[in-house]
This record gives sequence, structure tokens and C-alpha cells, in this order.
Amino acid sequence: MERILILFLLMFICTTAVNAESMNLSTLITAQNVKYQDCTKVFNVDNVSLLYLTISAINANRFNIDEIQSKSGYILFTAVNKKFLATILNVNTNQAMLKITPVDSNYYFQPGIITNIFKYIDINKNKKVENIN
Repeated sequence: MERILILFLLMFICTTAVNAESMNLSTLITAQNVKYQDCTKVFNVDNVSLLYLTISAINANRFNIDEIQSKSGYILFTAVNKKFLATILNVNTNQAMLKITPVDSNYYFQPGIITNIFKYIDINKNKKVENIN
């Protein structure tokens, strides 16, 4: 009897965890109003590295890069038929800020576009690029 009770509890916990994860994924995919504060993040890398990481993140998410201005530090890209502007700003020598905003200033879009780019940068910011000769 105790084993059956434990089995039912484990099944309940597993299904609850799966449902919670699917609800989280659903909120990232569904278009909604995104706060401006959620569109900016400071990273512990220099601005040049952040520019390269942002380009890599956009490519990894299979978004289309329309224009890159490396000197001014911005990237214009299209995701889900909506144009975004990624701007890299220098905070200090060890930190840079990435701001991703929609070009049309309409903040009704899928928040996963921004969070996936931020997650990619967080995961890959400590990886070193080796010179291949």
C-alpha cells in the first residue's frame, strides 16, 4: 500500500513538473507585451566580445541579420517577421550592455526572441575562441 502511494506521489510530481515547464515554454512563444526593462541586460564581457556573441546568438537562433555596424555597435535583424535593433553599449572596461528593441517601437512580440539571445550569450561568454592555423 505504501509503495502504491509513493508511486502515485511520484507520478503527480512528475506531471506537475512537466506541466510547469510547458507553461513556461508557452509564455515564451506566445506574443505578449514585453517590458522595456526586459530588453536590456549587462554582461561581464567587453563590448567587442559582446558584439561577436550577439551576432553568434542571432545566427544560432536562425534569425536573419539585415545589417551590422561594428563601429557604432548595432545589429539590425529580423525575427518572426519583425525587425529588431540590438545595440551594444560600453559600461566600463569589463562590462557591456546589450539592448534589443523592436524597430517599430511596438513591444508586443514573443519574449523568447530576447531571452534566447540573452541565454546564448550567458552560456557562451566564458568560452575562448582559438586561432585555427
